[in-house]
Amino acid sequence: MVDLNVAAVTVIGQKHRQRGVPCEDASVAVSANGVSAVVIADGAGSKQYTHARFGSAAAVNTIAKLLTEHFDALYNENREAAVRSLIIAALHVKFADLIVEHKLDTIERLSCTLLFCAVKDRRMLVGHIGDGLIVKVTPSGLSPLTMPQNGASSSSTYFVTANHAADYLRLIKTTVDDVHAVALMTDGVQDSVYDDNTGLIKPVVARMADTLSSGRQKAEAELKGIIEKFVVGSSNNSDDASFGVIYFQGTKGPDPKNLPGGAEPFGRASETFKDLQTSLVPDVKRAKKIIVEAAANAPVMLKEEEKPAKKTGETENDAAKENESRKLNVRPVIKKSSILMWIIVIMELAAIIWLILKLYILKV
Repeated sequence: MVDLNVAAVTVIGQKHRQRGVPCEDASVAVSANGVSAVVIADGAGSKQYTHARFGSAAAVNTIAKLLTEHFDALYNENREAAVRSLIIAALHVKFADLIVEHKLDTIERLSCTLLFCAVKDRRMLVGHIGDGLIVKVTPSGLSPLTMPQNGASSSSTYFVTANHAADYLRLIKTTVDDVHAVALMTDGVQDSVYDDNTGLIKPVVARMADTLSSGRQKAEAELKGIIEKFVVGSSNNSDDASFGVIYFQGTKGPDPKNLPGGAEPFGRASETFKDLQTSLVPDVKRAKKIIVEAAANAPVMLKEEEKPAKKTGETENDAAKENESRKLNVRPVIKKSSILMWIIVIMELAAIIWLILKLYILKV
């Protein structure tokens, strides 16, 4: 049985304090049913997201409940797309209640990001949509489990309320064998400890995680003090900041002296995903054509038990004539199948072209 502690803190940023605006981040750390979970969320900050703080609060509680009550079902399901869709659906069910309660005109008012980590025995489930950062701390150092997910610009991101939000939700199913701690943070903390250009995480994250060695209550007080002084207090324009940790007692952390102080920047991308999609379109069309034609021309094979028995007194010549007649009767079926398959191909190609156009429009 894994011995672990959990903690989560949220501190309002100077930007909201000075304007008298409520904090839009939310965080929760819970242990129930043999599951320990940390969930944090960052409510969207633009003016149209009028009730984002309610969305983030509802999101962390909804997902914490889902993880602690249904961990096995989520972890054991092989269809990742189905799990992602279910998580988003659970959020939208709760958000529908908020729409009624606050008389909202659109679910977008409740927009927020989402980051979570849940552990049961040696199994770990991690999820992330939007910006923020999830870090794995091991004896060998610190590395991102999931990185910030930005849109067309570094100031834009994806929310749980977005169209096709499930497509942007990243899931990781793994084990905790070499893990010392997992740290989750919204962009209010991420911006101070993570370098987008190199993927390097500052050693302070490991020290913040290690505060849980003395227990949750003391750790949360210490974490709030660190964030107040070095994150929120470092700028008059600082954002709300949330930080959560799952800490594995009795495991070895990294040696701060051996953690890198710098790294080479990532190479510049020479190709976009849209470029890759466009380059594959001719090959996809050709492949679809081959697959459809192969299916349309495939003979209709009868199972052994379905083959008619030879009649008494029937000659081999008579049997051959009857088989030929059966083949002729199959041709109209093949023709109809071919037409149907071509219709399907045309529809799929239209969908691919629409997707490419949509990506182009979004980019523009």
